[in-house]
Amino acid sequence: MTRIAFISLSLLFVFPIFAEPDEKERIGEELFARYQTAVQNQKDALKSVDMEVLMEGRIVKLKKEGKMSALKRVSSLGHVTWKLLGFWGDDTVKKEVMARYMQADQEASAGTSKNGDISITPENYKFKYKGLNERDGRPVHIFELKPKRKRLGLFKGELWLEPETCLPLREAGRLVKNPSIFIKKMEFVRNYEIRDGVAYLKRMESHTDTRIVGRADLSIEYANVTKREAVADEAVEEARAAVRK
Repeated sequence: MTRIAFISLSLLFVFPIFAEPDEKERIGEELFARYQTAVQNQKDALKSVDMEVLMEGRIVKLKKEGKMSALKRVSSLGHVTWKLLGFWGDDTVKKEVMARYMQADQEASAGTSKNGDISITPENYKFKYKGLNERDGRPVHIFELKPKRKRLGLFKGELWLEPETCLPLREAGRLVKNPSIFIKKMEFVRNYEIRDGVAYLKRMESHTDTRIVGRADLSIEYANVTKREAVADEAVEEARAAVRK
C-alpha cells in the first residue's frame, strides 16, 4: 500500500464520510423551513398592489415580435386582473404568447387552474441543499428541486435564497409536464427583488419550444409596485362574484 493510499484510508476513520452530508442536509432542512415561513409571512404584503408591466415576446421562426405595456392588479384576496395600456407589434404574438400567459396567471390566482397547488413546498418537491455559493456577485443559498410527481406547473430546477431573509432571489428550471401536446419543452427564469422584507417579482423569462411554429420567447419586467388602501367593498364584490360562478 502506498503512503498516499494509507493516509487516505486513515482519514476515513478520522472524518467519517457521512458526517458532512448529514450536517449539510440538516442545514438545508432548516433553511428550507425558514424559506417556507418567510414566503407565508409576506403573502398579505403581495395583496392589494398594482404594478407596471412591460412584456416583450417573439416567435423566432416566423420573425414576429411584439411589445405590451400593462397594469397588473392584485386584489385584497390575491386575485389578479390585467389592464392593457398599449401594444406594438404582431397580433399573433399578442394572442398566442402574451394573452396565454396572462390568462394562466389569472387562473392560478383565482384557484381555477387545473394545476392545483404548485407552490414550492415539501409536499410538492424533493429538495437538495447545494450550499452557499456566489451568483451574480452575491452570496446565495442554492437548492436543487425535483417534483415528487409529474404534474402541470411543477418544474425541475433551482431555487436561490437570500442568506439573511431566506426569501427567494431566483427560481429557474424546466416544466416536467407540458400544458399542451403542441409544446415540446418549456423553460423559465424568475428573478426577485427584495425590498422592505418582501420578495417582489422583478423579471421573468420563458422559452417555449412548440411543434408548429418553433420557439416562442417571452420576457416580462415588473416595476413601480404600489400598495393600495384596503377597501372592504373590493373583498365583498369578489366574494359575490365567486358565489355567482
